[in-house]
Amino acid sequence: MLTGEIRNQIDRVWDAFWTGGISNPLEVIEQLTYLLFIKRLDDTHKLELNKLQTIGEGKLIFTEDQEQYRWSVFQNAESNDLYNIIANKVFPFIREMGQADSTFARHMKDARFTLPPEKAPLLTKVVDLLSAINMDNRDTKGDLYEYLLSKLSTSGQNGQFRTPRHIIKMMIELMQPNPDDIICDPACGTAGFLVAALEYLIEHHRNEIYNKKRQHFETKMFNAFDFDSTMLRIASMNMMLHGIANANIENKDSLSDLNAQAKEEYTLILANPPFKGSLQFETAAKDLITALGMKAPKARTDGKASGVQAKTELMFMVLFLRLLTKGGRCAVIVPDGVLFGSSNAHQTTRKTIVENHNLQAIISMPSGVFKPYAGVSTAIMIFTRTDIGGTDNVWFYDMRADGYSLDDKRNPTSHNDIPDIISRYRNLEGESTRSRTDQSFFVPKLEIATQNYDLSINRYKQTVHEVVQHEAPQKILDELEGLEEMILKGLKDLRGMLA
Repeated sequence: MLTGEIRNQIDRVWDAFWTGGISNPLEVIEQLTYLLFIKRLDDTHKLELNKLQTIGEGKLIFTEDQEQYRWSVFQNAESNDLYNIIANKVFPFIREMGQADSTFARHMKDARFTLPPEKAPLLTKVVDLLSAINMDNRDTKGDLYEYLLSKLSTSGQNGQFRTPRHIIKMMIELMQPNPDDIICDPACGTAGFLVAALEYLIEHHRNEIYNKKRQHFETKMFNAFDFDSTMLRIASMNMMLHGIANANIENKDSLSDLNAQAKEEYTLILANPPFKGSLQFETAAKDLITALGMKAPKARTDGKASGVQAKTELMFMVLFLRLLTKGGRCAVIVPDGVLFGSSNAHQTTRKTIVENHNLQAIISMPSGVFKPYAGVSTAIMIFTRTDIGGTDNVWFYDMRADGYSLDDKRNPTSHNDIPDIISRYRNLEGESTRSRTDQSFFVPKLEIATQNYDLSINRYKQTVHEVVQHEAPQKILDELEGLEEMILKGLKDLRGMLA
């Protein structure tokens, strides 16, 4: 999570663009993204240089002839010189990074540095402000992107809420990616899930991924889709900074009928898909519509669309099942409505997962997790595609705290259920004796089936009410009469004193 100080620093950068005459928020975000990327390239170069000097291994970003491209070198240059270096040297350099046929090169080919020469003083001011931001913490770097995106006036209108970094990390720890996995996020945004999975693999399987599985790690392991070109560029830059230039990050609407051919390709899906969107029946993938139990509407005689729509959060759920290999695992954030919605599509989706596959866990999260961007109540669903069932008991956890206050400020607190969630999920055998009054417990599949496959934790959780002992009514009345007599006596004595 970003500190208040860093948020204020970013706000000052944003205000500098605004007062400098650049008021289009999308343009501001794009230009800031490029500058942050350039700054992070220098940070990466320093790390690689240190590795080269200490252990003899390191992949430098810049050659000796390109020293002037480094942020730490040009940041103190005179205004016009600084503009010339960034616009005419560094920016062309980042556009040409990576192999010509890499996804990074493909998404960067349309990148444009749009600040004109007369804005050189503005660029100098922005560089100074960005230089003052401490981005040593790797989480800060990703959160900066997300905080910038939150400033878009359109942010959240289609359910495009950022996923807090610590929640992503928790999901990664729960799923424990391995070197053989083929990972996908079909609604990737800035590729936060892929980056977190990459970092987990480097930490836990470094030797294997850099030796036996290196080609797989660098070419096939990481996959993502989005249809926003800005998000695709940010995602590609994010992965490039983490050493993966050929992540399969595609410009694709995952739910479109044009992309219905992708099936059984991935062993692990990590996602936080759009919550509030909907698609016209005519443009949605027909197999997903069928899986939701929806029937084709009667064609209109005027040739126009039928107006029938499908909820994107439900379509994503059945999409995940289509994309997963048999035995493939999924951890996804869903709005609470997916868990208890009463429509036929809602019930069909939940029944399919419970009866035909293996639903392992529902982790209910407090509504403040997505603040200050949104106050929605959400949960994490964890399931495995089997095609032959396998759900016996579903583990429920009632997360009450995530280490931050649940208001718009999201200040750090000492209350944090995440370590407990990870510990208990890794030892589900020990959960069998927990009762419905505990924070976590099992619910048998049969009971879930009798409740129309309702997966909301409140349906099954039992609350212990404190027993309050009350005095007998007669005794209460006697005490009231005694108090009244005391009051009357006091009034009588007061009158006597005034006489």
